Amino acid sequence: MVSRPPQPHISLTGRRARYRFYLGDCLDVLEALPAGSIDAIVTSPPYNLGIRYRSYDDTMPRDRYLEWTGEWIRRAAKALAPDGSLFLNVGAKPTDPWTAMDVAAAARPHLLLQNTIHWIKSIAIEKSLAGTRSGLQQDLAVGHYKPINSKRFLHDCHEFVFHFTPKGHTPLDRRAIGVRYQDQSNVGRWPSAASGVRCRGNTWFIPYDTIQNREKDRPHPATFPPLLPEMCLRLHGLTRITTVADPFLGLGSTAVACAQLGVGFIGIEMDKGYLKRAVERTQAAIDQSA
Repeated sequence: MVSRPPQPHISLTGRRARYRFYLGDCLDVLEALPAGSIDAIVTSPPYNLGIRYRSYDDTMPRDRYLEWTGEWIRRAAKALAPDGSLFLNVGAKPTDPWTAMDVAAAARPHLLLQNTIHWIKSIAIEKSLAGTRSGLQQDLAVGHYKPINSKRFLHDCHEFVFHFTPKGHTPLDRRAIGVRYQDQSNVGRWPSAASGVRCRGNTWFIPYDTIQNREKDRPHPATFPPLLPEMCLRLHGLTRITTVADPFLGLGSTAVACAQLGVGFIGIEMDKGYLKRAVERTQAAIDQSA
């Protein structure tokens, strides 16, 4: 008997795709999704670092948290297509630096780690190190970071995005998010470089937008900018995507990216307020893309 997911709490329709939103526990919805029905998952689960969510206790005992992590990943892996991708964004804090690694290890029984991407949120580049072609007139510091007042720890300027796949052989559209060669004079000598674009690599600089009012502009305590899931999906390959899922919807950044790209989406969220805001943001993105 084929498993059928429950009816979505809210459903939106764009020109090219449908966007379904489920209010509930991701374990229940993931379990009900048909096997192999999701092409890509981009998500950022609670990190268990004591973040103050409105409807979730982010202070589980570590062993229980990792058991729960393994369980939702097991169900997500079942729903993932044979050549699918799970992009898992995880951060940590200086006093608990193993969190991201422990989460990645919890996925190991269910999926293979194909790539490890470093999401750089803030970076400093000295003029002398950038080279003359950069055109820098002075040292450059861009992006936003969470300052840490400590004699032991550095400012936290990056997070991990672990790219998991069922077999470790999922093909990627690497130049879909590629960067142009700074020196174009010799690239024609290599057929692979003839387009003038190379693979970006595993360091992605994506800053947060500046906000004036946290409660209004970013009421969720842990969210990522829509450009992060957009780059993940482009890397996976848009021509191979029909449906994307985010089991931890939050304010809906992955849904917004899907609406902008015109691919179908399933989002799961246990907080009514966050879900409402995610739906509003997705509808706005649909309207802008129409």
